[in-house]
Amino acid sequence: MKINKVAVIGAGTMGAGIAGQVANAGLEVWLLDLPGEDNPNEIAERGLERLRNPDAPGLISSDAESRIHLGNTRDDFDQLADCDWVAEAVVERLDIKKALYRRLDDICHDAAIITSNTSTIPIRLLVEDMPADFCQRFAITHFFNPVRFMRLLELVRGEHTDPEVMDTLAQFCEQQLGKGVVACLDTPGFLGNRVGVYTIQCALHAAFDLGLTPLEADALFGRPMGIPKTGVFGLYDLIGIDLMSDVVQSLVNILPENDAFHAEAASIERMIRMIENGQTGNKQSQGFYRNSPDGERQVLDLNEGSYAPATRLNLALALKAEQQGVKYLLEDDGLYGHYAWRILSRSLSYAAALIPEVGDGPVAIDDAMKLGYNWIKGPFELIDEIGVDYFIQRLEADQMPVPVFLAEAAGSSFYRVEAGALQSRLISNRWQSIKRAPGIIRFNEKRQTIKPGNSCAVASWYDLDGIVLVEFHSKANALDADSMAILDDAIDQVESHQLRGLILHNDAQHFSCGVNLHAVREFFRDEDMDGLDAFLSHFQSVVQRMAKVQFPVVAAPVGLSIGGGFEVVLHAKQVICHANSTMGLVESLVGVVPGGGGCKETLYRWIDLLDCAGDITPACWKAFMNLGYGKTATSPIIAKKQAMLRPNDHFIINRDRLLSAAINAIENPSGQLAFDRPDLVLPGRAVFEEMCEWLVESRDKGLLMPHDVNVGTEMARIVTGGDVDPGTIWSEQDFYDAERRSFLTLIATEATRIRIDSMLDSGSPIRN
Repeated sequence: MKINKVAVIGAGTMGAGIAGQVANAGLEVWLLDLPGEDNPNEIAERGLERLRNPDAPGLISSDAESRIHLGNTRDDFDQLADCDWVAEAVVERLDIKKALYRRLDDICHDAAIITSNTSTIPIRLLVEDMPADFCQRFAITHFFNPVRFMRLLELVRGEHTDPEVMDTLAQFCEQQLGKGVVACLDTPGFLGNRVGVYTIQCALHAAFDLGLTPLEADALFGRPMGIPKTGVFGLYDLIGIDLMSDVVQSLVNILPENDAFHAEAASIERMIRMIENGQTGNKQSQGFYRNSPDGERQVLDLNEGSYAPATRLNLALALKAEQQGVKYLLEDDGLYGHYAWRILSRSLSYAAALIPEVGDGPVAIDDAMKLGYNWIKGPFELIDEIGVDYFIQRLEADQMPVPVFLAEAAGSSFYRVEAGALQSRLISNRWQSIKRAPGIIRFNEKRQTIKPGNSCAVASWYDLDGIVLVEFHSKANALDADSMAILDDAIDQVESHQLRGLILHNDAQHFSCGVNLHAVREFFRDEDMDGLDAFLSHFQSVVQRMAKVQFPVVAAPVGLSIGGGFEVVLHAKQVICHANSTMGLVESLVGVVPGGGGCKETLYRWIDLLDCAGDITPACWKAFMNLGYGKTATSPIIAKKQAMLRPNDHFIINRDRLLSAAINAIENPSGQLAFDRPDLVLPGRAVFEEMCEWLVESRDKGLLMPHDVNVGTEMARIVTGGDVDPGTIWSEQDFYDAERRSFLTLIATEATRIRIDSMLDSGSPIRN
């Protein structure tokens, strides 16, 4: 079986997202919904509009959008006749779905695969009235929202589903749609939502019961527990308070009466009133959080129902737990530790109690939570981190039941390394090696089977059979002097031992969010400009060295690569990134310029893209605009158009295959592109003054703030040479030096320091 043409029925959030990802994969797809009254395709058009959301774009390029064909189920149903896969994503009503399936059975060809995106209706009910051959071609493909960015796909077979159909779907969704496919039994809620929603409900009810504010609860139920920083109240706002309430009710309706979920599902009076008042979260611009008319971030008082300024909390306990692990949080005997224990004791026990109902081991549940809810560690990995015996003893002390599968692990763990292989525990004290499909390597699993060659608190390097891999692992993978020292040492290792090459990669949510601003603030608070200059000089020398070495160097970033993190990526001889990578130089937002070769690289790359080495003025303007506005590219395709990636750079749609692709690029280095950075003839004073005039005019029009002009002036000074004669020649090193001078000039200003303080203390830079 081969899938060439796809249709999606239902243009809501999920249906549009599925269609968008199919288009991202390079396939033609029809997106149909009910006919509108005035415009027959208006519902499908609204679905496409959702994919254009600039804050979370569902499409990687305009070419992808062109592959989506809009229609309606009245006029365009005949388009399904030659579709190889039809995905149903209509309203969760059994009668509507059954009526649709009968129409699909009449129009689709005999080998067409039909799937539903449902997570609330069992397969046996969906197809109970359908012919045998339809049942053999039917399955559930449960995607997670937003479809482009959430990695999990729960794949569920029915009693009569043909195994070849399941293999085809698994292969297509993994290789072409980039999903982490988890095979699930047809049990209520499958895996991701069953554990994920239960955990969210535990966090929600515990916060109300214990009297925590949303700010306190979200500071704890987030990074300190290895969960995304949105927290429980932020997540409710993100999903929609009304929609999340519907999800909870749907699980209440399908779960057995004795399921522990029911104890955490009761409605909360404050939230009932919020829904009635239209305070349903981000989509209505107010929920537990909102922005005031003047842009101030505000938070809801759960008792009074009024809003107050949302001052950023830096809870010492939470910050310490991020560094030392979740057990540190659990051992706190105060209110916050009690809150954390209440959530984790219930949610982790719940996950353990699902074995063997949903499977015979922990891997599928852990995968579902990491891929579908962005947990850093799955429930069983968290229990191992906490300590199985410690966890059991705490449960027993609280007179809480100990699930059988958890009890079986007493004195041991759920994962172990045996003979160099990572194994997982199965029921009845059996063990099994974790085997992924060929080409899939998750470094967080590989790392457990090897030791680092050198390591510190923020970075490490590993020898992968003659290929050195550098991993950044600080908070947000921010870079400091120690990060660069590890990278420098890794280069030494490859050179001195004549190894095959160097890879920069990690398995975190983001590759790197830039240079550690806390470290920068320490420099300027101490007025240690010489120390800051030395740090910048060392950063530059390391990335320049990496660019000039004689062996292959591949950067394989995922998530955000911005600021200093992107400057590292810019100096790799080849970039193989994830399709959802976001990259760019955003330093202007905090009042500085890129100081690690970013301005220099931006200019050289625009010269190459525009082919204007004879007169670099057009490239100077492009670089000036990109750097000044802190532009980011939300996909590698856009990044190439913005001169952020070079012709030899490419992307992989499944991030689990990224490391394999990087290793292959080292072993077959034909894709490496050397760094040719010749001396440049600068346009100098005249173009510099034009840029400065443009900045002042833009400020006077209200388009820029006063300090934007100062920052932009330094950007212009770097890319043009500033107040130098036209025809002045600069070397690559001259650009490095200019970056450091401008960085130090700006960091000395009060306005830049205010921006950095605002970013660190409130989470966003102030406009000044």
